[in-house]
Amino acid sequence: MPHLFCHLPIRGLAVSLCAVFLALAGGCAGRPESPIVELASGGASAATAVRLDALLPTDVLLVGEQHDAAEHQKIEQQIISALAARGLLAAVTLEMADVGLSTATLKPSSTEEQTRRSLKWDEKGWPWAAYGPVVMTAVRAGIPVLGGNLPREQLPGSMDDRKLDIRLPGPALKAQQQAIRIGHCNLLPESQVTPLTRVQIARDITMAGAIHQAALPGKVVVLLAGNGHVDRQLGVPQHLPTDLKTSIIRLRAGPDAAVEQADALQSVWITPALPDTDYCAALSKELGPKP
Repeated sequence: MPHLFCHLPIRGLAVSLCAVFLALAGGCAGRPESPIVELASGGASAATAVRLDALLPTDVLLVGEQHDAAEHQKIEQQIISALAARGLLAAVTLEMADVGLSTATLKPSSTEEQTRRSLKWDEKGWPWAAYGPVVMTAVRAGIPVLGGNLPREQLPGSMDDRKLDIRLPGPALKAQQQAIRIGHCNLLPESQVTPLTRVQIARDITMAGAIHQAALPGKVVVLLAGNGHVDRQLGVPQHLPTDLKTSIIRLRAGPDAAVEQADALQSVWITPALPDTDYCAALSKELGPKP
């Protein structure tokens, strides 16, 4: 679980639809390059498509993952390829890149290096080996991949922004604060809980804004993010316009007794459990007193 709440890669304003359309059109001269739409390989892709059908039609599909579960990124690639192959995919929005960054000017034949540069990819925070396949599936299909996260330079302002305290209902705010504590293994000084909760809320607002800007009638905007961001009561769904139909997939590595029941607009997909790792021990070293 390398990306606890303390991992905060992020960026500015959402890409406008106008900019996306202009970039995809590539101007009036010449014929646009044909997309390369292929279903993701792997025996599970057909099963993924069937499960996906239960959540369609929808305007927005939020896919929550555990960042260190490789199976989750494979499923995400299958979701993107299935939607692209049906002509249903409007855009892919990522927690893993800053808002304002986009692949919209790239051609389907663009290289991985060109794609990484367009998104200013943070290899240290988000290994390209894990996320490159899903990003390139969208690029090959001619679908824009958009950064959705709050820029790092905006973090200090968010920490001090008291207006963010009223963006969630009171019980949800308290639950988000508790999630911050638990996400940091109850090692945070209490004085840091409110500032980091504000950052989490600001990130969710930013992702919601990017999704809203990319929405197209009859198509689906997909968000790929950590599970905390897709929580219906605490995360991005709280900040999306109510007229956007939103479906949620929460990917879980191993059974979870506390997992919420699936409903018509939310599905929990269980994948194999990961080896036991003491994440809190590593975080304790990081947050503990320095010599």
